[in-house]
Amino acid sequence: MKAIRRFTVRPVLPEPLLPLADLARNLRWSWHTETRELFQSVDPEGWQAAGGDPVRLLGAVSGPRLEELASDRRFLRRLAVVAADLDDYVHGGRWYQSHEDHAELPAGIAYFSPEFGITAALPQYSGGLGILAGDHLKAASDLGVPLIGVGLLYRHGYFRQSLSRDGWQQEHYPVLDPNELPVSLLRDGEGAPARVSLSLPGGRALHAHIWQARVGRVPLLLLDSDVEDNDAGAREVTDRLYGGGSDHRLLQEMLLGIGGVRAVRAYCGITGHPDPEVFHTNEGHAGFLGLERIRELEGEQGLGFEAAVEAVRAGTVFTTHTPVPAGIDRFDRSLVARHFGPGAELAALPVDRILELGAESYPGGDPGVFNMAVMGLRLAQRANGVSTLHGAVSRGMFAGLWPGFDPADVPITSVTNGVHAPTWVAPEVVRLGARQIGAGRTEDALSVGGSQRWDAVADIGDQDIWDLRRVLREQLVQEVRDRLRASWLQRGAAEAELGWVDSVLDPDVLTIGFARRVPSYKRLTLMLRDPERLRALLLDPDRPVQIVVAGKAHPADDGGKRLVQELVRFSDDPRVRHRIVFLPDYGMAMAQKLYPGCDVWLNNPLRPLEACGTSGMKAALNGCLNLSVLDGWWDEWFEPDFGWAIPTADGLGTDEDRRDDLEAGALYELIEDRVAPRFYDRAGRSGLPVRWIEMVRRTLVSLGPKVLAGRMVREYVERLYAPAARAHRALTADAARDLAWWKGRVRAAWPRVTVEHVEALAAAPVGGTAELGATLTLRVRVALDALTPEDVEVQAVAGRVDPQDVIQGGRSFPLKPTAGPDLEGRWMYEGPLALDRTGPYGYTVRILPAHPMLATPAELGLVAAPVETDAAGDAGAGGGVLLR
Repeated sequence: MKAIRRFTVRPVLPEPLLPLADLARNLRWSWHTETRELFQSVDPEGWQAAGGDPVRLLGAVSGPRLEELASDRRFLRRLAVVAADLDDYVHGGRWYQSHEDHAELPAGIAYFSPEFGITAALPQYSGGLGILAGDHLKAASDLGVPLIGVGLLYRHGYFRQSLSRDGWQQEHYPVLDPNELPVSLLRDGEGAPARVSLSLPGGRALHAHIWQARVGRVPLLLLDSDVEDNDAGAREVTDRLYGGGSDHRLLQEMLLGIGGVRAVRAYCGITGHPDPEVFHTNEGHAGFLGLERIRELEGEQGLGFEAAVEAVRAGTVFTTHTPVPAGIDRFDRSLVARHFGPGAELAALPVDRILELGAESYPGGDPGVFNMAVMGLRLAQRANGVSTLHGAVSRGMFAGLWPGFDPADVPITSVTNGVHAPTWVAPEVVRLGARQIGAGRTEDALSVGGSQRWDAVADIGDQDIWDLRRVLREQLVQEVRDRLRASWLQRGAAEAELGWVDSVLDPDVLTIGFARRVPSYKRLTLMLRDPERLRALLLDPDRPVQIVVAGKAHPADDGGKRLVQELVRFSDDPRVRHRIVFLPDYGMAMAQKLYPGCDVWLNNPLRPLEACGTSGMKAALNGCLNLSVLDGWWDEWFEPDFGWAIPTADGLGTDEDRRDDLEAGALYELIEDRVAPRFYDRAGRSGLPVRWIEMVRRTLVSLGPKVLAGRMVREYVERLYAPAARAHRALTADAARDLAWWKGRVRAAWPRVTVEHVEALAAAPVGGTAELGATLTLRVRVALDALTPEDVEVQAVAGRVDPQDVIQGGRSFPLKPTAGPDLEGRWMYEGPLALDRTGPYGYTVRILPAHPMLATPAELGLVAAPVETDAAGDAGAGGGVLLR
């Protein structure tokens, strides 16, 4: 019979074992080896059955075993040490508290994301965005950053993947009971569950409980709409990650953004945590948080809408993660208007102004949609991409929001992603480091970084590195066999026909890994472009290759599912199935075995569509070499000393088949001629592949300190969070009103702001040439309408020019007012221009808004520049000047 209700009966821990409950409820155990080993010793078989989840373990351990442990002095000593270590970790000072500018750093930061990958025991993630968010929280905890994470608790999480007999992806959505997860309800002072509520059209309401996970010293708040007071539709809002239609997704994002701010306020009120001075939205999904903060400021401080927008922008950071427009949530304007109209949520805010924030009001934009990323950028004074290349791509992608500016001037910077080494580095790697360079130095290197700590890896011997690599490869082989057997049984095979699985993979064969989501641009099947050539690589009698592949296609992406099926069918071939495998249900637990066990990590996206690609970073931290297209982080940090770059066939336009053929050929050639020969080169006296081992060593020494999430979070703190906190503090209510008024005045006057004339007064070029080191004195006449020189900055911009006379890598030089205004309101500006570069050279002049509260002169998207040149080569009526 099927139960009508499910609940969990937990054993009562004996008093000496009570610290186990605290250890289980703090997710630091997911990256702290000593805590995991302690729980494993409670019941080794139960630990395995619980999937390494302490909460599940404690829910199943027997009473007699608990009583036995309660009188085991050795176990109690271990428990006391681990519990004391957690207490010191949570309450002791760390990097943030000892920062030289600590008083200037934000007292609190709220970090919003639609998904968080903390541990497989809390399956609230789908891929890279969530794993990055989880690593951000963990690194913030290690560094002592006062972060509050905010997300949703999905009762079905993301889907579990299996395969049909013919290799077609199938999705399953397990039911998750929060009472069986490492989370607890946030309760108020009287013990009642805290909750937030949103108003919906038609008099409906959306209520949500707030579950709290402890990620070290960082709280993670997860909103759950499965509340009895909700109607059936509202209860299902947080059913699945990235599920449902537009209306469903809009409600999820309203709950995340608006409800998330309210959850943060409730948490801070209950616990005394400092209110956030900075709000960081990880992609556009949480962008509605800005609207809730506008509502707060209008109600609490009496700010008007425009002033409230300025106050919100000052303390907001927006991170974009996708270079693919299809990856951005866009809603029909009428749907958004209905949910924010009279009788619905945020009714006090004008709907037309809300719609303007997400409008694609630029060339090529769709006037009928509301763009969440566009709103995120308009409500954040600071924005960034997630690698240097992705920052450049994002500046081009969103350049329409800053018309008149070159993409290089678009105010989107970049902070390259990093990964949380204690989560992703295999325990065997950590133990080798502890043995060779000391446990303390190894822990510091993994969590804090610093090149000096990683330089010590150079002292580890060749034999030690090679022995470690073989152990990790052997562990992966066993993991693959276990997972492959389980997959085939799920596909309908009988145990009797699976004897071949025991010979799948070889711990002495070069192993290549490829695992990620399966959108088309990541090109899961590029390796299958020439099947016969791939078979030859796999079956080479002297230098064989074996490949482990994993990945999930989105449930609605039949094209991605066909790619999975194509790969599965190839790997099912009895001729090669011992050399190439596809493992279904890629997730954190699998990844933590896969990265360390591979010798080479493969990544072959269509450049430049990989925003960062952090899986290769995790592999690198385990001594795995990268073989990748120069995209994302690899474009930034690649060196031949520690990996290979797959040549790309850029410039072929829409001929994708031709591009894939060329790049697949380059991939095969690299493996045949460079990768495999180096792995199997054992010509030296030691019998070891010494050149390969040296590449492993260089990977750890050179990439180790760069790819850490600790480095990433420190950059966010110093480059984005601290400036945002200063701006937040400076923008008092009166300052916000003044800034909003000033922006309105500038926008009104700007159509009549022009560069009327430009001339060179001294050292003018003769015959189109000038000497290096010479100085031009520029005189410029500008019309400022009702504005004054205090409202603008007049600049000369100079640099080398390309054949189309476009300035490349230009530098700006401020010009100073020397006279004005005349009777027509015009001003004269002058300034020197040093000719400091040889070759084709040019300059122009532009006018930008200027105000001490602006983060960048491009913030308003306003620029006045010359448009034509007179016959004498000087600028009239906005003309430009070119020097060669």
